[in-house]
Amino acid sequence: MQIKLVILDRDGTINRASDEFVKSPEEWHPLPGALEGISRLNHAGFHVVLATNQSGLGRGLFDMAALNAVHAHMLKSLAAAGGRIDAIFYCPHAPGEGCACRKPAPGLLQQIQERYGIDLKGVPYVGDSLRDMQAAHSAGCAPHMVLTGRHPDLQAPSFPIGFPPDTQVHADLGAFVDHLLGDATDRDKTS
Repeated sequence: MQIKLVILDRDGTINRASDEFVKSPEEWHPLPGALEGISRLNHAGFHVVLATNQSGLGRGLFDMAALNAVHAHMLKSLAAAGGRIDAIFYCPHAPGEGCACRKPAPGLLQQIQERYGIDLKGVPYVGDSLRDMQAAHSAGCAPHMVLTGRHPDLQAPSFPIGFPPDTQVHADLGAFVDHLLGDATDRDKTS
């Protein structure tokens, strides 16, 4: 039996994104309802994993200690809301480094697939940017866009060029969770 998995982007999906990068715990601010949404996923039996570009490392804007401090703060805040993130996968490279892990490349998602030994076909990937949706599509995930980050005005079905046609749009992470758990409840009622 395959585990129930949801993959999330971080900045703009769980917490407020910043053009200046999130460089310290003090700069990390959860989006309304995001922590509660993750907790609801956990309580419904889903494992939640992060796949996040952290090019501030490659750009020299913060170091590993700072990134670890931000993630420790995020995990502590999430635990206080009754939730957890099972693993954090991140790309430390700057945009010009040509790595295979920086989204829109699917490398981070392939790492998740290898770590968990599962097929990602249909696994929900939730993010706030075109590159998130492209990475999700390339890895076979179901792309879910939230409007809390880089594309607040995006409206289905008239996606801009480059968006996978199967992208589903949600107001925020909580609305995605409502959608996913509503679908799961509907499936349970019919089986």
